[in-house]
Amino acid sequence: MYGAHPYSVHLDAVASIAKKYGETAEAVAYLHDVVEDTEITHEEIEKQFGSLISKCVAILTDEPGQNRKERKSKTYAKMASVNVEENLALLVKAADRLANLRASVSDKNYKLVEMYKSEYPVFKSSVYRENLCEEIWQEIESIQNA
Repeated sequence: MYGAHPYSVHLDAVASIAKKYGETAEAVAYLHDVVEDTEITHEEIEKQFGSLISKCVAILTDEPGQNRKERKSKTYAKMASVNVEENLALLVKAADRLANLRASVSDKNYKLVEMYKSEYPVFKSSVYRENLCEEIWQEIESIQNA
């Protein structure tokens, strides 16, 4: 479940945002949480979808940690060092955050909105790349500043 909704609602929302950036972005969007939430491995993703998609999903997979802060800190550090070829993962991460923000606002889950707002400076410094997906970032900024 994704809040009160089936989890597929979240995946569809992320994929819908990423779709305009191409089929590979859409595929990564649908797979971005699969290693965290299922028994599927990175090796299986690579076998079925290829190296680039597998690398992007690996970048998007949260690192282990005792709590959200520790997991996100490790994951954002990984994202901060992404090379240009794997920037697609960062685009999908921005789409994921925008989908989460939209859902939180729509569901009036202000606790989640505030959590995302508090994480925003570190999130942006790790994930943002100039000219990668400016439209996504503009909408994230508008929600952040609301």
